[in-house]
Order: sequence, then structure tokens, then C-alpha cells
Amino acid sequence: MNTNEVVNVFINDTDIAWEQVGEGLRRKIMAYDDNLMVVRVSFETGAIGTVHQHFHTQISHVESGVFEVEINNEKKILKAGDAFYVPSNIWHGAVCKEAGVLIDIFSPMREDFLK
Repeated sequence: MNTNEVVNVFINDTDIAWEQVGEGLRRKIMAYDDNLMVVRVSFETGAIGTVHQHFHTQISHVESGVFEVEINNEKKILKAGDAFYVPSNIWHGAVCKEAGVLIDIFSPMREDFLK
């Protein structure tokens, strides 16, 4: 990031619109620069974050709800307060068991999420 750029250092959730990204799935890109991105992802019960992989490193925090998370063919049930780590290029996904929100953190930022 150019040090002369003006960057919002305070982010208000209510200022950011939800984007529908799949059946029962919506997200808000909260903040990002070239190296880091934070995204809120809201899941309805039964919604599926399809198993996929990407070169980004990912850490996800379960803000609310209950999720069956699969990482590299291993499945665990995670609930509010839990988190998971996904190394680069590892297959992962989630099935929402009780409606909730994941906070996804990516490094570097997900250019594919920007329009």
C-alpha cells in the first residue's frame, strides 16, 4: 500500500452491504490491503461452503452458530468462539448446522472477491 493513500482505519459493520454469494450464503468484505483481508460470511442453517482450495492462507473464527468444518478430509464440529486454520492450497469447506457467521481472514487478500 502506498503510504500516501487514505485508508479507513475504523470499519462500521452497518456501513457495509451484504453480498449474496450462494444459497443461504452472504458476505461482507470488511477491510483489506494487498496482504490481508477480513470477510464476514453469514450462513443459514444447511448452507454449504463447498469444499475448495486456494493459494491464500486462511484463518476463520466462528462468531456464531455451529459448523461442520472439513479440512484436508478431516471433519470437526465447531461452535461460537472456535476457529480453524487452512494452510495454502489445502482442500476445505463447511456445512452450517445452526445459522451463524464466520469471520474469514486471508493472506494475501482475495482479489477474486473484488468486482
